[in-house]
Amino acid sequence: MSVGDKIRQRTGIERGYHVVPKSREHLLEYTPQKEDLPERSMQDSYTYAILPLGTDEMVRERYVNHLGSMRTGRLMEELDMFAVWLCHRHIEIPDLPKDVSLPYTFVTLLVDRIDFSNIENIKVNKDIELSGFISWTGNTSIEATIYTRQLLNDDTYLNVTKAVFLMVARNAVNSGSAPVNPLKPANAVEEKCWEESVQRQKKRRVAEAKGVLVSPPQQHEQAIMFNMLQRTTPKDSFDLNKRVLPPKCNWMEDSQRSTMMNPFPENRNAHNTIFGGFIMRQAIEISFITASIYVQGRPILQCLSDISFYQPVKVTAFLQMTAYVVYTAQSYIQVMTVAKNWQAASGENTTTNVFYVTYKADKIVDEVVPRTYREMLWYIHGRRKLLAALHLQPQYPLPDKQEEQCRKKEESVAATAK
Repeated sequence: MSVGDKIRQRTGIERGYHVVPKSREHLLEYTPQKEDLPERSMQDSYTYAILPLGTDEMVRERYVNHLGSMRTGRLMEELDMFAVWLCHRHIEIPDLPKDVSLPYTFVTLLVDRIDFSNIENIKVNKDIELSGFISWTGNTSIEATIYTRQLLNDDTYLNVTKAVFLMVARNAVNSGSAPVNPLKPANAVEEKCWEESVQRQKKRRVAEAKGVLVSPPQQHEQAIMFNMLQRTTPKDSFDLNKRVLPPKCNWMEDSQRSTMMNPFPENRNAHNTIFGGFIMRQAIEISFITASIYVQGRPILQCLSDISFYQPVKVTAFLQMTAYVVYTAQSYIQVMTVAKNWQAASGENTTTNVFYVTYKADKIVDEVVPRTYREMLWYIHGRRKLLAALHLQPQYPLPDKQEEQCRKKEESVAATAK
């Protein structure tokens, strides 16, 4: 039985699309109280699943791209579904009758970070293993850690990704939050995983508070912005808003791609909202198209980070994806993809997701240059994301001397990377 089938069975979701979703209100009375939920360990939720690429040709064709390699966007869909299944395995309601479905809905809140290694070496004719466990819990939130590797033979594995998903538990009708079982580490290994998760929570809060759209750029970043303005403004001209493009550079406004799609019911959950995995796949694919056109080649995916889910995408809405090249350095390209939810009847749109995707080309790429102040902020934001993707992101606040050392290290790594 597939992971998706197990989730449907446990939640009592029938196959078939209904314009008005079938009511699950009868399950609200079974929503547990926090104090009634027993403690769980990481071992309790640990499990694995196999993508049978080596034995099932029909499955394999869904995962192959035009070069005969792996479709990473399709893999992200599976990771999102697997994260939901880990949440199901973590939840235990002792007094829930056996004939009553699980009174929960699990929603993806964000994806902390996914580093891709050996992505260019993945074979589409070899099975892929997903394994993971719940690594942290709050009152209603759950962190799922997932590892992906490919089985090359009986005793050889190819590591592919480590992904961290932050999920939110909601009640059966998705109208309010629901408590989750507290997590208690069972041994020293689980204690270490717990501490790492706690540190991620702290770093995430610091990063959010220091976001360039929330607080002003730091002093060294303002110097970068001023230098960019000087480079693109004629020294002998006082014309308002006159800018010049330096050699081997592209304006940021010209380095974007957008598409509009209709997300059909096959990609929806029990509440007729679109799966987060489907949205992630679409974001990765348009970011790859954007990066490929920018570098005039086929860059390699390096890192997917800080995916935020702000609003659900209803099956009745249209979904717009726009990918922007917001920063480049040596052979690296940082893409920011924004998803919007469009209502045809009213014309209203809301931002539902933001994705940050890092690629590496096989050559030195042209520099992307901001023209407006908002683009300047995106440029600084993209620089931070790239530093983090290369594991060069410093802590805030940062002394100028330390920033200079970090910048030199960044340039050294980028220049020597192959």
